[in-house]
Amino acid sequence: MEKLKIKYKFNNEYNPKYINGAIGGVNPSGEIVINFYLERRPIPNSTVIEVKDGLPTNNIIGIEPEDFGTSMIRFMENGVIMNYQTAKEVHRWLGEQLKQIENL
Repeated sequence: MEKLKIKYKFNNEYNPKYINGAIGGVNPSGEIVINFYLERRPIPNSTVIEVKDGLPTNNIIGIEPEDFGTSMIRFMENGVIMNYQTAKEVHRWLGEQLKQIENL
């Protein structure tokens, strides 16, 4: 039986990221592009609160940006581009991982 040892090398900046979504598609070269994102509510740039009797209250009377309450942020930090064969292998591998979780 032949053997092949595979060594893994990690970049010093290697740092896994949490994602809760992805967006992408097929590029003109027929490769699959996946951009991963973390979706979250925005943090306001500033708020204006009411002052009563010279003391600040917790009553917010203004917020910037104005669309704060109806906005969502998708923070894009990384993505991957892969060919068809690699995408099939990732799809197979991911399916195996999901089966393991379902069997717990």
